[in-house]
Amino acid sequence: MKTVVLLYETCCIYEIVVTNYFLQCCGHEIVFATIDGKGVTATEKYSLNASCALKDIDPKEVELLLIPGGNIETIDNEEVYSFIRAVVDNKQLVAGICNGADELDHAGVLEGIDSTHSLKEDLVVYENVITARANAYVDMAIAIGKKMELFKDEDDLQETVEFWKYHRG
Repeated sequence: MKTVVLLYETCCIYEIVVTNYFLQCCGHEIVFATIDGKGVTATEKYSLNASCALKDIDPKEVELLLIPGGNIETIDNEEVYSFIRAVVDNKQLVAGICNGADELDHAGVLEGIDSTHSLKEDLVVYENVITARANAYVDMAIAIGKKMELFKDEDDLQETVEFWKYHRG
């Protein structure tokens, strides 16, 4: 099983850095996919290499699909929607932050469930779908960590919250 981060032109890397750090530290495989397998430039002007094209990934092998915010025009299409729905249908975790949550909405997976589109919350966890506003990137990383059981125990979780959310430690 792997984490798939969907990269695209103008994606906001800062929104997913903490999540990626948690996953990397816990030994999870992270695959950076783009529509065509080619590199992109993030909003922050980082040049990002892709591991592969989205079509080369079997949705059944995905433990987490992570979609950062940004201008989603280039990924706002049926190929991406189908992939999102396949991961959701397989009962795996899907997370969208900022406009990444819009992509989940356009794919139809937010219909009838609680999300940042239906509630005035910065972070909403509903079963295997996580949506977050851009300012909730640390909260989203912690929520993903809880869902994926990345924390050793309650003390590890609390230490992580203190350090990353409250800057203590």
